[in-house]
Amino acid sequence: METAVKKYSFKDFTSDQEVRWCPGCDDYVILRSMQKALPEMGVEKENVVFISGIGCSSRFPYYMNTYGMHSIHGRAPGIASGVKLANPDLSVWIITGDGDSMAIGGNHFIHVLRRNIDLNLILFNNEIYGLTKGQFSPTSLVGQKTKSSPYGNTQPPFSPGELALGAGARFFARIGGNVPKDISQIFVEAHKFKGTSLVEILQNCVIFNDGCFKNITDKEVKEDKQIFLEHGKPMIFGKDRNKGLVLNDLKLEVVTIGENGITQEDILVHNSKEKDPTMHQMLVRLEYPIATGIIRSFNDVTLEERENALTAEVKANSNFTKTDDLFFSGETYEVK
Repeated sequence: METAVKKYSFKDFTSDQEVRWCPGCDDYVILRSMQKALPEMGVEKENVVFISGIGCSSRFPYYMNTYGMHSIHGRAPGIASGVKLANPDLSVWIITGDGDSMAIGGNHFIHVLRRNIDLNLILFNNEIYGLTKGQFSPTSLVGQKTKSSPYGNTQPPFSPGELALGAGARFFARIGGNVPKDISQIFVEAHKFKGTSLVEILQNCVIFNDGCFKNITDKEVKEDKQIFLEHGKPMIFGKDRNKGLVLNDLKLEVVTIGENGITQEDILVHNSKEKDPTMHQMLVRLEYPIATGIIRSFNDVTLEERENALTAEVKANSNFTKTDDLFFSGETYEVK
């Protein structure tokens, strides 16, 4: 008989530590969104772990009343992988930023996505190094003036979504940092997904990159500048819900429903569960409107399932019954 999971509230996941982020930072929204999402996941508080790297966002584990670790720069995915493989029953969350994951942690980032371990990765993207006081990061825009590029950044940025899908990510979502209900729901869906889930949050840095996403996340413009994708629903957006996406000459095109004979039946329907990531790549690269919501959610075999299947196969076909059988197998040498 299964033991019923205790009913929690967000207060159960709130630690006694003083939250030390700059006033107005989206990190507060993301933190509270996670604390409100966890009670909906049906997991015991003692089975939740947050592993962070280095950066402003990486203070996250201190503020969660769960197990956690503030680890080293860029290495949180490696540590989190070890935690999950050592205890598969845990709900493991990686907290990282664009500098932590895209630069020094780039290799760890792409390989955790490639392996598809059953854990979750939350990427706080503010297009700047905030903790070290405003240097350009791997997601900073060309021409962006920062403390380390006073005349403008000359390096083209990474797109976290493109990089993730190129590395084989099975789950990718993107959301603005100022919509707590949507953030919480995406966290719940990420938890449900079996495999590595990646959630990119477009997070404003009020000190060193203020307003970096205001042209797409501000309340006055977001309905016209974003398309919030939902599986199985038409790709429609706009304040009047009269804009949509169609495929024209292998490119996504914005059309107006009711003009030039366009009807809702002409609008593409989002399929986040499609194995082929071609459409998901196109959505990730779309500049207008910016695609948010769950862009990709393809159910695939996890690393744990592959490892368990291989272990069972090897055991079933093994001739070894004791350690000596292994030691004296293959090529051996006798010293006389």
